[in-house]
Order: sequence, then structure tokens, then C-alpha cells
Amino acid sequence: MELQSCFPIWDKLSAVQQDTILGSLISRQVKKGALIHSGSTDCTGLLLVKSGQLRAYILSDEGREVTIYRLFGRDICLFSASCMLRSAQFDVTIDAEKDTDLWIIPAEVYRRVMEESAPLSNYTNEIMAARFSEVMWLVEQIMWKSMDRRVAAFLLEESAIEGGDRLFITHETIANHLGTHREVVTRMLRYLQDEGLVKLSRGTVELRDPKGLTALRDN
Repeated sequence: MELQSCFPIWDKLSAVQQDTILGSLISRQVKKGALIHSGSTDCTGLLLVKSGQLRAYILSDEGREVTIYRLFGRDICLFSASCMLRSAQFDVTIDAEKDTDLWIIPAEVYRRVMEESAPLSNYTNEIMAARFSEVMWLVEQIMWKSMDRRVAAFLLEESAIEGGDRLFITHETIANHLGTHREVVTRMLRYLQDEGLVKLSRGTVELRDPKGLTALRDN
């Protein structure tokens, strides 16, 4: 995959602007579990995922986590370069959920090209608006959705990502994604198991009734 395929507006950049971005590009390979970005004080740069999977999450003062979005192949992360956006700073942490190949465009380089290019500036604003929409959706889920429905939704999403109904995931990991305590997740999973929707074993959650989970999620 080439960098150009990640930018729908690439052809609207001048040759000089394209060369500036390509000339500054950093290729990086990270292992599963690696910390890539650690908050607003860490201006890593713009991240573009070639392959793999990243997780962006918020970390509270008490150490609680909640996932705000995931990044897959061809996805772009702006929050890792929030220092280039005036009056916008985000304490978002990003780590690798799987072994990942990515590109990094240094924040200062991207900002300089963005200030010169209206198409790139507009495209950047569209990405940021989409990410904010995801964050607002998450806030609505936390405020208005019951935990059993949130757990069902997460399991279905994870099943779609992994391409199967057998998930190798711990209760602690699910709790970190959902911003709750492990004990709460364990209680919800046992309830889902009692209802015949999942089967639990050590480090594994098997979806026994995806249609039932979908009905619970959408209820």
C-alpha cells in the first residue's frame, strides 16, 4: 500500500507539497501492546496505518480506560498530532492491539502543508469532525445505554473485527474498552451466559447466539 492511497485529496496537492510530505515520512513497525502516543504533551505526528490495528483511548486520573475508537488499514489518526491544531489538545493514548505497520508524518510538516493547501485543510477538518462524532456517540452510549447492551455491542463489534465467534479476550480487556470495572463485566458476561448468548472459559468468550446479542444491543 502506498501513502497516496490514504489521502483522497492527494492529487490536489502541488508537486512540492507532495514531495515535502513524502520526504518527511517515517516508517515504523510496532509490536502488539506497544505504546505509540501518550497524551496531549506527546506530539507524535500524524499516524497512517498500513496494516494492523491501533486503539485510541482516554485514561482517567484513577487509571480507568475507555476506548474512543480503533484504527485499521488506511485509517488516519489526527489526535496523535493535536499540537498542530490551534486551541485543540487531547489527552488521548494510543497503543497497538496487533502488530502494526504505520507511517508517521511529523506534526510540523503536516501543519505547514495544511496551511498552504485548502483541500488538505478541509480534509483534515472532515477527519476531525468524524472523530468528534465517534466521541459523542461514545458519550451517548455511556450515558444512556445499559451495561448489558454495551457489552453485547462490544462483543459483536469484536467478532466482526476478528472474523469469528470465538474471542480470545479477558474480562479486564473488555472492561478497559468500556471504561468500567472488571467485576461489572464479569457479572454481565455471566448474565449473558445464563441467557444462552455466550459461553465463557478462561481467556475466551464464545458467541453462542449472535442474533440474540444483536437483539439485546438494539433493544
